[in-house]
Amino acid sequence: MSKHLDRELDALRSDLISQFGLVEQMILTAVRALTERRGELCDDVISQDAQVDSNDIKFEEECLKLLALHQPVASNMRWLFTVVKVNNELERMADLACNIAERAKSIEKHPGFPVPEELNEMAAGATQMVKQALDSFIEGDEDKARAVISSDDEVDRQNRIVIEILHEKMREDPENISPAVHCFSASRHLERIADLAVNISEEVIYLVLGDIVRHQHGETITKNN
Repeated sequence: MSKHLDRELDALRSDLISQFGLVEQMILTAVRALTERRGELCDDVISQDAQVDSNDIKFEEECLKLLALHQPVASNMRWLFTVVKVNNELERMADLACNIAERAKSIEKHPGFPVPEELNEMAAGATQMVKQALDSFIEGDEDKARAVISSDDEVDRQNRIVIEILHEKMREDPENISPAVHCFSASRHLERIADLAVNISEEVIYLVLGDIVRHQHGETITKNN
C-alpha cells in the first residue's frame, strides 16, 4: 500500500509541476501583452484558463481520494493539504492573468496612451515572486519562500507609485481616463498575483516546518532561532 501511495504522490507532484509551468506562462504572456501592447497574445492566455480550471478540480479530487483511501502519515498528509491550498492559489493566479490580458486588449485601443514604465518594473517584480514561490514549493526551500514574502513590500510600493502616476495622467487629460483605469486594474491584478505568491510561500513554510505563518509577515522574514 505504501509503494502504491508513493507512486500516486509522485504522479500528483509531476502533474502539479506542469500546472505551475502553465500558470507561470499565462502570467508572463499576459504581462507581455500589456507592457508590449501585444494584443494578439491575449487570446492565448484566456484560452488556457479552461485547462487550468480542469486541472484544479482534478488535483483537489485526487488529494481527497488519497487522503480517504490511504490515510497517509503526518508528513504525506501535510503535503496533500498543502497541495490543495497551493492548487487553489494557482487557479486564482490564472484568473488574474486572464484579467490582465483583458485589460491589455482594452489598452491596445488607445495607442497614444503611454503605459507607465513603473508598471513594467512592477510586473517584473511580481512575476519573479511567482517563479520563486513555485521554485520554493518544488524544492521545499524555506529560504526562497521567506525571500518571496520579503519582496512583497516592494511590489506594493511600486503599485502605489503606478496609481499616483495614473491619477496624474487622468488629471492632465480626460482622454486618458479610460486607458488609465484599465492600467489601474492591471496594476491591481499584478499586486494581487504577488499576494498569492506570498500565500504559496507561507504554505511552503508550513510544509517544511509545520509552522502556520499567515498574518505574521514581520515574523516570517527572520528564521526562528
